[in-house]
Amino acid sequence: MAGRLRAPKGRYGGRSAEERQAERRRRFLEAALRLFGDSPGFRATTVAALSQAAGLSTRQFYEEFRTLEDVLAALHLEVNDWAEQAVLAALAEAETLPLAERVTVLFRAYARDVTSDPRRIRITFVEIIGVSPRLEEQRLARRARWVDLICAEATAAAAHGDAARRDYRLAATAFIGSVNGLLHDWSAGWVDATLDEVVDELARQLLGILRPEGWARKR
Repeated sequence: MAGRLRAPKGRYGGRSAEERQAERRRRFLEAALRLFGDSPGFRATTVAALSQAAGLSTRQFYEEFRTLEDVLAALHLEVNDWAEQAVLAALAEAETLPLAERVTVLFRAYARDVTSDPRRIRITFVEIIGVSPRLEEQRLARRARWVDLICAEATAAAAHGDAARRDYRLAATAFIGSVNGLLHDWSAGWVDATLDEVVDELARQLLGILRPEGWARKR
């Protein structure tokens, strides 16, 4: 398929073409979350199966997407957007809290969002891996956004004398890898702990990076 088919224009049933297109796209993404994020998974799903699960036709699929990989790419971005929005909203509410509490708020918001649905975990940490160079680039780019967020929080804390002054990018990159690995293992049942215990451990690790042994708060 060289490209997407053209969707019909004009109003129908009281809705514009744009509204109908948005609804179709939403139904395909919801179906993809079910099939890619549970059974049979992205690699075993066909266009026909996804269209059937969405209650739409394969022709309508090709009006919205070129390939199943495009659907996975869109779903991966959406799942990350949900988590990012949850974190930013929580941080805005915790703006005046001390650093230790603010760090805990950050991870509790992230962890609760991505673990609220096991299918989100699978999309974020399993199905996206090894699909194609394009999706690998997207995965790393989204991870870089989380690194940027950690660096921004660390730099702001250091400017207020609440954390050591240093370049946090390498440490933040390593830390985000730990976050993803621990949450994936926890969701898979390989970590004997509650989600709150996982969050508390991540918060302690980040605080250890921000306030290494021997560091003293500047007054």
